[in-house]
Amino acid sequence: MSVKSVGYIGLGNIGKPAAKHLLGGDFDVSVYDIDAQAVSELVALGASASASIAELARSAKHIGVCVRDDDQVDAILYGGQGLLANCAAGSAIAIHSTVTLPALNRWHADAQAEGIHLFDAAISGGAQGAEAGTLCYMVGAESQVFEAAKPVFNTSADTVIHAGPVGSGLLLKLCNNMMTYASFMAMSEATRLAESGGLSAELLREVGKSNGVVSEAMFQFISNRNALSASCSADEMEAIFGPFGSLGEKDLDCALGSADEAGIDLPSTRALREKVYSLFMNKA
Repeated sequence: MSVKSVGYIGLGNIGKPAAKHLLGGDFDVSVYDIDAQAVSELVALGASASASIAELARSAKHIGVCVRDDDQVDAILYGGQGLLANCAAGSAIAIHSTVTLPALNRWHADAQAEGIHLFDAAISGGAQGAEAGTLCYMVGAESQVFEAAKPVFNTSADTVIHAGPVGSGLLLKLCNNMMTYASFMAMSEATRLAESGGLSAELLREVGKSNGVVSEAMFQFISNRNALSASCSADEMEAIFGPFGSLGEKDLDCALGSADEAGIDLPSTRALREKVYSLFMNKA
């Protein structure tokens, strides 16, 4: 069954451009966010503004949720004005947020009891990928739910992966995050060592790119961070990179929590969790 009515909750750095891309598709789009300016931008482009989560739930067959963490998703799903109390049976709720697996499983079970298809559709590519429409969606859902949702995701993606059943997409994203932060840390430490011997970061990049060790994302992160660190005060660095450091801590906490659930020890990731904020502050 094709989806025509789409709702989007959470118009941040990724959610807002992703919702904009929906307007280029054959969808009736409703949006909700506490940021009135973000909502106004989407309305000016053709979206409908929902006055409440409940109103959006009643108007959309497919709803994307792109907020920060477990607590924010909880607030959107539960209560008399929440999605679970107001979505029609057969509706789909795609959780784009990086959250914990136990919370996702709880939401899925509670939605299933209401006849609602709640599933994970984790996102990689960041704000830049969202703007360009080149995101990667990692989806954990039943096959028919995935197929119905895929055209929605295609509007802002160049890769849409069906990872498996509910939870699979989120787990894939958590693993991807682990590799990303670890690569940033490795590049940061390698750059410090190279520069201590009079070698440039650009030279390290040239060698790393030639053998496939260094990605452009790794180099750009270190280059931008170091340039800002050299020109900004400590307070300015906190304002610019602090939110990314906090997000790194949250993302790695989610990964480590999943590892604990599976009885797996991840010593390198635990060490990285303790240093990831310092990594963004150029102190690691």
